[in-house]
Amino acid sequence: MKKLTIFVLFMFSPLLSFAKGPDCYTWPMNMTEGWLKNMNIVDIVDLDESKTQITQLASQEIEKGLYNQIYHFVFYDKKGNSYEVITQNNASNEECSMSQVNEYLVSQSNVH
Repeated sequence: MKKLTIFVLFMFSPLLSFAKGPDCYTWPMNMTEGWLKNMNIVDIVDLDESKTQITQLASQEIEKGLYNQIYHFVFYDKKGNSYEVITQNNASNEECSMSQVNEYLVSQSNVH
């Protein structure tokens, strides 16, 4: 029984040490909206922000108080088209914009 308890604790220890970091989705979201516009994918005024889906995929502390964060965004325009983007940037508890935002367009669906 003691070996089983140690084994279970050992298996879940990576989950217990995961560094969540700050909730800084607004910086990469705003930069990505500008990037979508600059790349002539969709204009910011055509996006329906109320439908935007935001998921933080990872937040890893890379040095004390500095986190590398990965977000998954699904933007929708007013016609119902979707734009799925993965972002990567650094953030701290004091400042969300500790680095530039790297954007990767994963998929784009045009329903209309």
